[in-house]
Amino acid sequence: MSSERKVAVITGASQGIGAGLVQGFLDRGYRVVANSRSIEPVESADRLAVGGDVADPAVAERVIADAVRAFGRVDTLVNNAGIFISKPFTEYTEADFARKTSVNLAGFFFISQQAVRQMLTQGGGHVVNITTTLVGQPVKGVPSALASLTKGGLDAVTRSLAIEYADRNIRVNAVAPGVIRTPMHGPEALASLAGLHPVGRLGEIQEIVDAVLYLEAATFVTGETLHVDGGAHAGHW
Repeated sequence: MSSERKVAVITGASQGIGAGLVQGFLDRGYRVVANSRSIEPVESADRLAVGGDVADPAVAERVIADAVRAFGRVDTLVNNAGIFISKPFTEYTEADFARKTSVNLAGFFFISQQAVRQMLTQGGGHVVNITTTLVGQPVKGVPSALASLTKGGLDAVTRSLAIEYADRNIRVNAVAPGVIRTPMHGPEALASLAGLHPVGRLGEIQEIVDAVLYLEAATFVTGETLHVDGGAHAGHW
């Protein structure tokens, strides 16, 4: 198959922000490889869906290999897969720790390795990590130590990889959302969640998609964490 069109790989792509990113890249004319543990297999001229948990190195290898088999290249990887568990620090369990580190860290690590290897053979590419604004601005009423530990790691590695690969034409950036209106938030919680942002509302999925697509087009930007959080990262209010 022709490899002239750019190809984006998106994890956590079955719903919410991930599904929005799939559509956003398709609308930009990209071919898209969508991954999540529960996604239904699809293969067409523009889209490939590959199921499985990218915390498993074999799955991560298969996602990138299938992308190259189907479309010939990988230009962009969006590490969107992630989970959030809010508990007081001393109440986190071993299972909580294992689940968070598996999805948020291993899920980034193995597929990013595979994607960067492919980008090196092509002469360039772009990795975008989805983190959280809580990394830089914790909230007293939202205990989030495991988010800070795992998503904070992604925030730090964004800058490390940006420097490591800048001279190989591979950019690495991050988007740090506030609370976004997705199916994971019940209607009863929306008003209180909106109050976590200085602008007084929730973010929308399209606003995260727009941020990722901005970074995709901004070829002089690397090592950046772009906050899309209604001002929450600026401080207490």
